[in-house]
Amino acid sequence: MAAVCDLNNKNCKPCEGGVPPLSQDEAKELMKQLDGWSLKDNHISKNFEFKNYYQVMAFVNAVAWMTHREDHHPDMAVSYNQCRVDYSTHAIGGLSENDFICAAKVDALFKI
Repeated sequence: MAAVCDLNNKNCKPCEGGVPPLSQDEAKELMKQLDGWSLKDNHISKNFEFKNYYQVMAFVNAVAWMTHREDHHPDMAVSYNQCRVDYSTHAIGGLSENDFICAAKVDALFKI
């Protein structure tokens, strides 16, 4: 399976619908391309830590903007100094490549 997203070269394919869920083996292979994300059941998740609530909210707003443009939205849990991002493609009842693409883009936002 090809790389999910080469952010340095801006070689990210856009999210697309109408695909079958990934198998566990496919999901595990794509997990190798993400740093710090966990795979559990039919979703991937990662906790992001910040110095304060303002930074958390700035991150949440940046993720909201990016995911609106991708039309692929995560579940997010927000607290004072952290945000957990969970991806799963609800429409197909499992994980799609879109989840991994958007996870890579969330990671890029965190590094800015």
